[in-house]
Amino acid sequence: MTARPPPDEPVVARLRNGVHVVHLPTPQRATACASVFVRSGSAHEPRTLNGIGHFIEHMAFKGTTTRDARRINLDAERLGAEVLAHTDKDHTAFQMRGLAEHALDFVRMLADIVRRPTFPADELERERQVLLHEFAEVDDDPMDTAYRLFDHACFGLHPAAQPVIGTRAHIERITRADLLGYVQRQYSGANVVVGVAADADPAAVLRAVDAAFGDMAEGAAHTVAATPYRGDVRTRALSGSNQAHLLIGGALPPLAADDATGTVAAAVLGEGMSSPLLLRVREQRALAYHATCAADVLDVCGQFVVEASTAPEGLDDCAREVAALLHAHARRVDPVDLERAQRQLRVRRLRAAEKPLQRLEDAALDLFSFGRVRTLDEQLERLDAVGADAVRAQFERLIADGLSAVAVGHVGRAAGERLRNALKG
Repeated sequence: MTARPPPDEPVVARLRNGVHVVHLPTPQRATACASVFVRSGSAHEPRTLNGIGHFIEHMAFKGTTTRDARRINLDAERLGAEVLAHTDKDHTAFQMRGLAEHALDFVRMLADIVRRPTFPADELERERQVLLHEFAEVDDDPMDTAYRLFDHACFGLHPAAQPVIGTRAHIERITRADLLGYVQRQYSGANVVVGVAADADPAAVLRAVDAAFGDMAEGAAHTVAATPYRGDVRTRALSGSNQAHLLIGGALPPLAADDATGTVAAAVLGEGMSSPLLLRVREQRALAYHATCAADVLDVCGQFVVEASTAPEGLDDCAREVAALLHAHARRVDPVDLERAQRQLRVRRLRAAEKPLQRLEDAALDLFSFGRVRTLDEQLERLDAVGADAVRAQFERLIADGLSAVAVGHVGRAAGERLRNALKG
């Protein structure tokens, strides 16, 4: 089964210094967006500087060689534009969106932010406090805590398990010199993709990106050592929590493997109210209000994870039910569930293709992992080609590799041992 692609596929070019340029023509839209993606995330950071990429993402907007923090915001807002940014394990993104007529201005303004930050000392100390508030907020969130523990349960001390926000100690001691040095080392042409989604002349887009990024040092493409899977159980009691939050799963191949099996397997198990996970855990057993299953596939690693929140007295039963479902799917996959999952994934993929910012990000991640941009039809065909036997084998591999599990919140005594027993299915 194939689907008609959007009217225009991205146009990809590469500057002499390795910077990739992605232009997504959007003649039907009055708005436009521009993005700069840097292949630099928490997985690329040395342990002593974990969190520095996220720090840089914040501080890049606090002043450049030509503009102070207020001017950066005012220049965007006078155009009616908004500025966005985020940091992940495998990349950092800086983005603007506004009117189509300003698309090339966005390229110039983003280049100033990404390439010429000055990290003013007074701004750094203020933003350090903001980051400490953010860290406290994340640290107070039981599910954020659970996912940080799950990363370590899966990958131990490998950089793929490092939290994007870093640690409180690192936030407190990172210096201006650290920020300047890290940008100089990490932000290079071989690790940058500039994307523009706009009704604009392709040649003009290329000229604008070349003018803004063409003199950037090329550098070498960043790599991360292979991620060995650990398979462990972690628990943490959190005071004041009224629920137990559960994660169970394992490792999947990284994006470069171009393997959709894990994504399909996650949808088979837990996509939608009719899925086996929701049917059993919520509808039949009433063990949780919220339960879901996802495949998080990145440039540096992949994870399959079942998530549920339950009453403290329901934790053991919930873990046993999830483990039983995983073991059952390692024996047999229902063809009806497979058909449902693939159609749900098709709709999700098509909806993502209707969002220009998402399409630019997907294109950038493809360029980092494959050196090319996969077409929409190619991605849909990958999903459709996954058969029941392949999905069953994926569940079998997860169990054979050893499931990872995390429980946080109101978990009680000996929660780790109880989880290990539950995972036997």
